[in-house]
Amino acid sequence: MDNGYANFEVKLSTLIEQIYPDENTGQLIDRIVQTFWPMGLEQMVPERLPGNSLWSEDDILVITYGNSVVDGTYKPLDLLHDFLKRYLTDMVSGVHILPFFPYTSDDGFAVTDYCAVNGLLGDWEDINRIAGEFKLMSDLVLNHVSSQSNWFNDYLQGHEPYDRFFYEALPSDDLSEVVRPRTSPLLRKVETKNGPRHVWCTFSHDQVDLNFKNPDVLVEFLRIMRLHIDNGVRILRLDAVAFLWKEIGTNCVHLPETHAVVRLMRLLLDYTDEEVVLLTETNVPNAENLSYFGNRNEAHAIYNFSLPPLILHALLTGTSQHLIRWQMAMPPAQLGCAYLNFTASHDGIGMRPAEGLLSEAEIDSVIGAVKSFGGLVSMRSLPDGTERPYELNITFFEAMKGTVEGVDAFQMERFLCSQTIMMALEGIPAFYIHSLVATPNDYEGVEKSNHNRAINRHRWDYPELREKLDDASSMQARVYAALKGRMAIRRKQPAFHPNATQFTMQLGDKIFAFWRQSMNRDQSIFALHNVSREEVLVSAVSINLIGGENWYDLLTGEKIAADSGDIVFAPYQCRWITNRN
Repeated sequence: MDNGYANFEVKLSTLIEQIYPDENTGQLIDRIVQTFWPMGLEQMVPERLPGNSLWSEDDILVITYGNSVVDGTYKPLDLLHDFLKRYLTDMVSGVHILPFFPYTSDDGFAVTDYCAVNGLLGDWEDINRIAGEFKLMSDLVLNHVSSQSNWFNDYLQGHEPYDRFFYEALPSDDLSEVVRPRTSPLLRKVETKNGPRHVWCTFSHDQVDLNFKNPDVLVEFLRIMRLHIDNGVRILRLDAVAFLWKEIGTNCVHLPETHAVVRLMRLLLDYTDEEVVLLTETNVPNAENLSYFGNRNEAHAIYNFSLPPLILHALLTGTSQHLIRWQMAMPPAQLGCAYLNFTASHDGIGMRPAEGLLSEAEIDSVIGAVKSFGGLVSMRSLPDGTERPYELNITFFEAMKGTVEGVDAFQMERFLCSQTIMMALEGIPAFYIHSLVATPNDYEGVEKSNHNRAINRHRWDYPELREKLDDASSMQARVYAALKGRMAIRRKQPAFHPNATQFTMQLGDKIFAFWRQSMNRDQSIFALHNVSREEVLVSAVSINLIGGENWYDLLTGEKIAADSGDIVFAPYQCRWITNRN
């Protein structure tokens, strides 16, 4: 490891000098190494070079809270484990358990203790059990901490080292360019032992931003990363990482130091024995989101944030023109990188990633339709004091109730089309638990919490959910069975490897189509999806099926000849046409 460590030390030194030019580089390197490899350098492995072996076509994730299923008797994490084993073993390879730590607000994202499991959910033994059977993703909520945490309490009391853990500013500072994801005031006045201070609160006054200009904060989070890895976490999600570094007078988003911190974390993982994927969560316009791949030296994976609003627009309007234009401009993920595709998550459907892709009139049309289906809209503040939609709050299943023209009878077909597109695209698919079981809007949750996002964060009574899933006529069972069948097909196709070749096809606005080819080139899949409620005919010749080969629709089992004439697509029908049955 001598030469390998020397190379590591050079790279780490360069990053530290960029992030902390006034610190003693050698001492900080020693602290980082001792924190991340507490047992000594023998824990390090030779540098893991970029490659596409960290994932495969078999990988599908489910996103869930630790208490998305409850029964009032057993620990929620025990019930979640049972749900995963009973219903999802053959459907997913990994699970993202949203923050499972003690917290005070925002359904887990105002953390009070990063080193403990919320006792209302279970304990580390429960987390370890799930991590032993599924690839586990956890949240590193590194931008902020709960105002009721011990860290912030010690800050208020002036106790070292926490007296320098939080970012302070003055009301007189130039904060006019700061990018805001919320409408709440940015600064919160607090009384401390050292006098009144104004602390920075990007998201809420219960979520106080940490000061990464203090290297002690970075080192503390590296210790937390190590703890999570030791407890079986294999995907680390960097929550709200875009806002991590602040400089007065700037927009305080995506600053160079933020990218350097991500590169530093990636560097550590490249020398770690465990194969851990670093995933950045940056709900921002597309070009800004793509920047977190860096030069193959930042995130292994990024959320494909523009996908949900564009799929939503396509299915509500019956045209995939913007989806096609966006996909044609999307670069293939670099070697060692991958997109994480999703349509729904614990948050709403972000509208910032649609900026520059949809016009304001088109966005307003989508918003109008979603509101008519019972959805809500959350706003954000602009520097000029005005507000714009930040996200739409609705379950994705309910968002598929109709089109911009109103409710119709194609909700399930439209919803399945949205999920089938997501499964076929380049990248790793991730399903929110409430999409898998067609959860309706939770208005009672909104009323109780007074938060729009609660509409999409329902807690199922587990016996009730099992009863519905066992009733083949229920919407929950119908959607679950349909997705289970398509997911089983998807996981067997080499052409659906997250990094397999993809080429966008031009078959008219009603058909969103692309070609995938396996990395060894022995399988092609033509993925075609009718985003309209009209029957559409597609000429087999226009797909360029190679004559002399046997072609099949994986979703129907139908044989399709290269010269078969027109292929019929029912409203919202999808076809995965392949040469390998």
